[in-house]
Amino acid sequence: MVGECSRFEAANSIAWADKILRHLPGPGHITLGSGLSAAVWTVALRGPRKILKISILIPIYNEFRTLPEVLERVRLAPLPNGCTKEIIVIDDGSTDGTAEILSQYERAGIIIGHYSAINSGKGMAIRAGLKLASGDVVLIQDGDLEYDPRDYTRIVEPILQGRADIVYGSRFLATPAGMALKNRIANWILTVTANLLYGAHLTDEATAYKAIRISILRELQLDCRRFEFCPEITAKVRRLGYRIQEVPISYNARGIADGKKIRTRDGFEALWTLLKYRLAPQWMLLRSELKQKSILPAPCHDTLRSTF
Repeated sequence: MVGECSRFEAANSIAWADKILRHLPGPGHITLGSGLSAAVWTVALRGPRKILKISILIPIYNEFRTLPEVLERVRLAPLPNGCTKEIIVIDDGSTDGTAEILSQYERAGIIIGHYSAINSGKGMAIRAGLKLASGDVVLIQDGDLEYDPRDYTRIVEPILQGRADIVYGSRFLATPAGMALKNRIANWILTVTANLLYGAHLTDEATAYKAIRISILRELQLDCRRFEFCPEITAKVRRLGYRIQEVPISYNARGIADGKKIRTRDGFEALWTLLKYRLAPQWMLLRSELKQKSILPAPCHDTLRSTF
């Protein structure tokens, strides 16, 4: 199914590349400014319902041991009928051979790859991936084996059916296997804080599995660099009046010895992020072009705009 590659040049303009990606008819390749490149391939599933493209963003840093299995699971993961899938892998400065693995997949034309020369953090990697996403919905996938892509259908279905715009996969609506007590406590603190500050009604604020309509993400001014992506998203979508729906997912925790990147300081950073955006003026949550027009996004599922 892999077609011949087309090449485009863009000087320092990922936004330009995003427009081109939306009009590619099939497999292709893009060379961006500053030595960045991307290969494109779409996995399609046939179904009777309206087509909805899911952009699966996979930020990775030194995931040599698990990446091949993760990519295979993502490639084979089922979606609801009527959905297509694009896979966007963001290599955030890996030094362990991950880049070499990605180059093999890129040559096969089955992923979009974005490469950074230095490690900038998960939040920065996701923001880079959003520039390349061409789907209707963005779903975040970690580059390890803690989360199971077989849960994609469960996460995407509420959006496809029009019951939600934002869905979190909750580890605590199921049984989070192997999660350390200190991590449970940290997750509980962040979830309680989000519920108190934003009326979020969540059981798992810090879950990595988040599916969000891309139109909402592109309204937000994202400033995250590391793991504060999760609380920043939660804070901003709730401040703008969007409701977050949760579904249960499976989870198999890993430790630092297995390559887990998050540290204690990231928990404090997440807590500060929730507090910071609770106090920030609402106009600061939006991208500059929306600020200038004084436009606030209208929530689809809350009957009244929140006054948080």
